[in-house]
Amino acid sequence: MAETKTPGFAISDKKHTRSDDFGGDNILSAKKQMLSAASTWDDPAATLAAARHEFGEHGGVNMSIEASATFTVMEPETLSRMFTGELGPDRDFFIYSRHFNPTVLNLSRQMAALEGTEAAYCTSSGMAAISSVLLQLVSSGGHIVASTVLYGGTHALLTHFLPRACNIKTTFVDMSDLESVRNAIVQGRTKVLYFESISNPTLRVANIPELSRIAHEKGVKVVVDNTFAPMVVSPARLGADVVIHSISKFISGGADIIAGAVCGPASLVNSMMDLHQGTLMLLGPTMNPKIAFELSERIPHLSLRMKEHCHRALVFATRMKKLGLKVIYPGLEDHPHHTLLKSFANKEYGYGGLLCVDMETEERANRLMHHLQNSTQFGFMAVSLGYYETLMSCSGSSTSSEMNDEEKAMARISPGLVRMSVGYLGTLEQRWSQLEKAISRMQDSGSFNKY
Repeated sequence: MAETKTPGFAISDKKHTRSDDFGGDNILSAKKQMLSAASTWDDPAATLAAARHEFGEHGGVNMSIEASATFTVMEPETLSRMFTGELGPDRDFFIYSRHFNPTVLNLSRQMAALEGTEAAYCTSSGMAAISSVLLQLVSSGGHIVASTVLYGGTHALLTHFLPRACNIKTTFVDMSDLESVRNAIVQGRTKVLYFESISNPTLRVANIPELSRIAHEKGVKVVVDNTFAPMVVSPARLGADVVIHSISKFISGGADIIAGAVCGPASLVNSMMDLHQGTLMLLGPTMNPKIAFELSERIPHLSLRMKEHCHRALVFATRMKKLGLKVIYPGLEDHPHHTLLKSFANKEYGYGGLLCVDMETEERANRLMHHLQNSTQFGFMAVSLGYYETLMSCSGSSTSSEMNDEEKAMARISPGLVRMSVGYLGTLEQRWSQLEKAISRMQDSGSFNKY
């Protein structure tokens, strides 16, 4: 069986045409240009602005949507050269949209620019991105070290599915205990260190530089889920090998699209698209090009949205704390990881768009959310995050419900933990008035204790 070769497709900013099909290409120099851009990185918005702009087929300022599932060639010999990897997307040769699609590839370039990585490719969901990366990096019998606090779906994948279906086991460790992380890594067997930049739902901040150093000393790849902190944190700049996103959240911003992304070295992304061994190619978590187009139009204003999400989260967290609530937010100086996040967060983007308030019991948490939605119209009771309206959920009984009571306790997820993804619709003072009224009703009924 011939080995496929997939060149550095996601990093080339050179627009190839059919006229240079059989001549030399500029893949290497394009790689150097992209690597150079990453090395001078200082702001993800600037890196996005410097990325290749894809124009429409007839000169439109927006790219055209390539909706084809399959692609034609001019000469029959070309098809075989494409299947051997001699000709590929880096030179505008496409086989089939499960493999590569021009519109999805353009969104992938934007994601690589956003995260400062050499390459990226987009998937049908965030879980598709997570599972595909782990299955590409870890084989049967392999081992993963992961954070004790993760999104419930990720925790279920690591705890139940991978051991049963793939003979891949995971050791869960408190990522703030660096010595425990070091001791959990089994030399030669552990392949991946996996954690979230800002944890879901407890908002603990990972020491990405130190965790990356520990992992790399033992030959372990670092995979970071950065869904909670796009623009705010740049894990690859801090030492991570791979950055995962559920694009469904802040990057989409509309709560209307399910999508994911894998950002990392070109060698990894290419291997994931390999015709014989690639998880993205063979498992088929393909992104629809029409979705890719929609998302590519939203990324340019992500920086503006994130700044407002983060600004309001900080204001609300500060004011709620003064009212006596037990608030968890990395932007507050009493948060245990405030100084750490401040040391490596991208300037001017704040500390994230989520905050938590611990009501101690599920009953009090539900009562607060009821008032916030049904009495004062502050936000909606719904899972997910990154929407322009505020979304609220009691994590222990919703997005972390895959974890048992012992696992929730290890992750420090209180039964009454209310996670709020702070929106930006309406004026700040209008929304604060709605929030304050709901809190007053809770205080009047004696439904929570002050801290």
